[in-house]
Amino acid sequence: MNTVHVVVPDGIDDPDRPSGGNTYDRRVCDELTAAGWTVEQHAVRGAWPHPDAAACGALASEVAAIPDGSVVLLDGLVASAAPGVLVPEAGRLRLVVLVHMPLGGRPLHGEADGARTRERALLTAAAAVVTTSAWTRDWLLHRYPLCPERVHVAEPGVDAADLAPGTETGGGLLCVAAVTAAKGYDVLVESLSAVAGRTWHCDCVGTLDRDPRFVDDLGHRSRVAGLAGRLRFTGPRVGAALDSTYAAADVLVLASRGETYGMVVTEALARGIPVIATSVGGVPEALGGSDGERPGLLVEPGDPDALADALRRWLDDGGLRQRLRAAARARRTTLTGWPETARRVSRVLTEVAA
Repeated sequence: MNTVHVVVPDGIDDPDRPSGGNTYDRRVCDELTAAGWTVEQHAVRGAWPHPDAAACGALASEVAAIPDGSVVLLDGLVASAAPGVLVPEAGRLRLVVLVHMPLGGRPLHGEADGARTRERALLTAAAAVVTTSAWTRDWLLHRYPLCPERVHVAEPGVDAADLAPGTETGGGLLCVAAVTAAKGYDVLVESLSAVAGRTWHCDCVGTLDRDPRFVDDLGHRSRVAGLAGRLRFTGPRVGAALDSTYAAADVLVLASRGETYGMVVTEALARGIPVIATSVGGVPEALGGSDGERPGLLVEPGDPDALADALRRWLDDGGLRQRLRAAARARRTTLTGWPETARRVSRVLTEVAA
């Protein structure tokens, strides 16, 4: 058996909605195809992971049409939100769930119990689970009654890229993430306000339509702090435009309140760009290195003073910048490529098929 049916949210290839999950899904599908798998993609419309009845109906129709005994790789944003549709199919289909982000870990509207109940029901019914980091695997095993041998890690790959030259002052700051509270942009703006007396500029690259009220508030706060012209919210960028943005950066800054891995971290490191980030979830795993040799600085989440202190250290200490750049270039040579990510997923699919 070398056919896999891949169920993903609609919009996987929409350039206006770039995300780590969409990139992972697309690249794994492409690499599996290159490795000899027949990939049947099923893109399901709906506001996943918060589907309405129409979205659940569309998912049910897609899955019902998949032949008995098929291997089905499901994006967790769809799967963990719809156990009522998928658990009854677990007897005739070989379900593998790809968990980018545990829905029980970051529920909206205080719905933690409901989200975890749904996720538990789905994951315990699946033949196997693939996570994108060891941190995520540990999180799932700690909270759900899953057999460890059925929960696997296939960390995101990254493409080789040209080295970013960097500048002498290190003032080119870059944040690549959807502009939401979960990504800590409010903390970032407060931290940048605290270092306004130094020379820097910061490009924030990410979609602006997830929480328009939050985006408006950030704009107001940045203007009040006198950051207009130095702090830019560019909207999403992909392809050559994103490559050019990375090439002009000195350091990636990520203030997230939670990350299961942090693909932008390895995208920066692939260009030899150091990282200042919060020590949440899988970010330390993505950053790599050992104590004293990390290619960046880690701070506690939700702490603007700690982030501002890290920014001061970066901007004020030329020796530190040199050491972190050297560590980033060393880490660059150890990063996982997308073919290896797909090989790990392929091994899981093969085991399930057998």
